[in-house]
Formats: sequence, C-alpha cells, structure tokens
Amino acid sequence: MAQIFDRSSNALARMSLVLTGLIVIALGVTLDQLQRSPWVTRQGQRADQPVPFSHKHHVQGLGIQCQYCHTSVEKSSYAGIPPTRTCMNCHAQIWTNAELLEPVRNSWATGQSIVWTKVHDLPDFVYFSHEIHVNKGMGCSTCHGRVDEMPIMYQQNTLQMEWCLNCHRHPAANIRPTSEIYNMAWTGPSELKPEWCAVKQSSKTGTPTAEDVTCTATDPTSNTGGQMASLQMLSVGLHGQAASDAGGAAVPATLNYQKFTSQEEMGKFLEAQYHIRNPRDLSSCEVCHR
Repeated sequence: MAQIFDRSSNALARMSLVLTGLIVIALGVTLDQLQRSPWVTRQGQRADQPVPFSHKHHVQGLGIQCQYCHTSVEKSSYAGIPPTRTCMNCHAQIWTNAELLEPVRNSWATGQSIVWTKVHDLPDFVYFSHEIHVNKGMGCSTCHGRVDEMPIMYQQNTLQMEWCLNCHRHPAANIRPTSEIYNMAWTGPSELKPEWCAVKQSSKTGTPTAEDVTCTATDPTSNTGGQMASLQMLSVGLHGQAASDAGGAAVPATLNYQKFTSQEEMGKFLEAQYHIRNPRDLSSCEVCHR
C-alpha cells in the first residue's frame, strides 16, 4: 500500500475525521440555535391584524382591565377574544367614523366575527389552562410581557417547552399574590418596597387555596398599616371566616403577617400556601400533553 498512499495520507485522514466532527458539531449548534430563534418561535414578531388594536392605548391610556375583554381568563383554559359587541360598547359613541374601525363596524352590522391572527399560538398537542395559572398566582405580564406598553401586540417569550419547564422547576421566581395578577408593573418585594403576607382561615369548602392568602405593601404594624389590616380582618370576619359574638357581629381573627424583602422569600411562602405542585408531581406527560 505504500506504493499507493504517501506517508502524509495518515495525517490527511486524521484531519478529515477531525474536520468532519467539527462540521457535525457546528451543524448541530446551528440547528439548535435556529429552532430557538424568532424565525421559528415568532418571538417579538408583530402579526398583521384586521384592526391595529393598541393594548397600550386601551390598558395604559384608558385604564381598561384585562378581564373586561378577556372575560374567561379566570374560569376557562383560554383567555377568550372579545366579541364585536364589547368593542361597540364604546365605539358606538366614540370614533364612530374612524377608517381604522371599519372592520369592527362591518362585523357589527353583518354579524360576522372579525378574524384575528392568534399571537400566542401553542401547538395543538399542548394543553394550557389560563384558569389554573391565574388562580395560582401567575400574573399576565409573566407570560405575555408588559402588554400595557405594547402599541401592537407581540409574543414576549418563546413559549417553548424549556421555557415552561424552567418556570415549573422554580415557580417561586414568578409567583405573586393573587391581588397583583393584573398589575403589569409588579416587580416583587425588595428592601425598599417590602411586602407583608398572612394566611386566612377559610371556612368555605371548595375555596381556592390562593384566596386564603392576603398580602399588602403597607406595614400592618404601623398606624396606617394597622388600620388597613383591621379593615382586612373585618372583611374576613364578615365573610364568615371568624367567630361571631353574642350580638351576632363577626369578630375578626388576628392575622399573623410575615415581612418579605425579596421575590425568592415571598415566592417560597406563596408556593407552599398555594399548594403548587413540584416537578416530581408534574412528571406525567399527560399534565400538558393530551
């Protein structure tokens, strides 16, 4: 064989193997980055809509709550798209001749629904429930971003499985009091802005566990905070969650507030009180895949 292959052929063969390995690795890295890129995930892309609806104008400018349009977000697996009637509640009286709103007026007149382009579109094999996430302390901005600052709606996050799993493996980083679900500007407690939380004792059966926790940004030990806490305790008593005195008036129970100065601390507390399932409990594929 020495007459056919020169001694340098051994070096060329080794170089070819190394080069082939590098090409395979580079191809794998490229494909991995490609499937995470906005070209595949559509992250940050603004879809063309029949009407250029501005969440910034309606939410931040006019102060319209999320639930006014997305009526089923707390009780259904999907948030829901508002019917034309919801739009016409206002636009039958204001901006009645605006050209941009012609599709809305035409939909109202003909009874044909407006065909919106779905922005947060999960695969058909994935089951996602807005109801359980909202009622377990996941805010709108956690998944959808600062919607109140979006003139045109776009997908803030990748919505890929690894993104979901990262949150389920460490929910304390994102979980918040249920009173702050629709607060887009929520940033969590800090040394400068602590949060106080307490657990109420509910006498109702079937009450969501998250409703047994009350949180406040006002120090309950201060004069003003004490008055606020008293009002909260009175509300607890009026709902039958405290004993009644001889005259029949509710006697509120004392709430034991805990102070939190970091999202991690408060998240761990809420995670335990909300009975959030840990990753081991979510090991079954049927939780998300139906």
